[in-house]
Amino acid sequence: MKVLLANPRGFCAGVDRAIEIVERAIERHGIPIYVRNEVVHNKFVVDDLKSKGAIFVKEISEVPAGEVVIFSAHGVSQAVRQQAANIGATVYDATCPLVTKVHKEVARKQKQNHKVILIGHEGHPEVEGTLGQSSEGTSVELIETVADVDKLDLTNEHLSYTTQTTLSVDDTQQVVDALKDKFPEIKSPKKDDICYATQNRQDAVKTLMQDSDL
Repeated sequence: MKVLLANPRGFCAGVDRAIEIVERAIERHGIPIYVRNEVVHNKFVVDDLKSKGAIFVKEISEVPAGEVVIFSAHGVSQAVRQQAANIGATVYDATCPLVTKVHKEVARKQKQNHKVILIGHEGHPEVEGTLGQSSEGTSVELIETVADVDKLDLTNEHLSYTTQTTLSVDDTQQVVDALKDKFPEIKSPKKDDICYATQNRQDAVKTLMQDSDL
C-alpha cells in the first residue's frame, strides 16, 4: 500500500507560537505553569508539555492565586481575562493573532451598533472566547448551518458576520451564501476569517483525493 502525505501538513504558525510560549514560560518561571485549555488538540504535544511541568485546566478557578497562567491559541473571553487579573496571575497570552483579529472585529462592529453573527461550532474553545468579546448590553448570535440561518429573526440593517478561524471552507461558504441571500445588506469581514493554514491544508487534502483510492 502506498501512503500519500499532504503538503502542507503539521502545525500552523499560531500553534507553534503557543507551544513555544508555554516552553519559554516554564524556562523563565519554573514549574508549575498553568495553561487554560489544551494548547493544541494533540495528545502527544500535551503529554510532552505536562512532562515538562505544564498543568492544563479548564477554568481559572483551578489556578492558585499569583501563579503563571497561559491562555491557549484558541483565545479567551473578556470574563476569563478578568478572572485571571482578580487572582493576581502572571498572564501569557498565546492567542493566535488571527483569532485576535476576529475578536477586534467583533468589538469594532459592535461599536458601530452592528448585530454580529458568528459562524462556528457551539462549545468550541475559540467560539466561546469570541462570544465573550461582547461589550455590556450587546451579544453575538451564533449559527452553524444553513438551517440556523433560516431561523434568524433579525432586521437587514446594521448586520455583520464573522467566522471561527478553523472551519471547513466549503461548508462555511454555504452558510455565508445563505446569510447574504436572506440579508442582502449584511457586512462581510474585510478579509475571510478562516485562516490561511486551514485553507491550505484543506486544499492539500482535495488534491490528494484525486490520486487516492481511500
